[in-house]
Amino acid sequence: MKSATIPPLRVTPDLRQDAESVLKEGETLSSFVEESLRKQIEYRKFKQEFIARGMVARDQAKATGRYVSKEEVMDSLHSILNKTQQKQ
Repeated sequence: MKSATIPPLRVTPDLRQDAESVLKEGETLSSFVEESLRKQIEYRKFKQEFIARGMVARDQAKATGRYVSKEEVMDSLHSILNKTQQKQ
């Protein structure tokens, strides 16, 4: 597959300097920008999937009339957290 380019990005000198100041040893500004773009894409896909799951859960709750209280959710989350902390 051929590679493609991303449109050039105009930034202020301060932003460029800030970006360059956090580069790891041997890292280029191009690789930093590419990694940032990949992470942002991954984050946005995850967010879209999360919202879609929430909408499905909402529709199921409406259809079945079964809702979960805040206390039940928090108890479940605390239980998961406690189990995870005990494994460490």
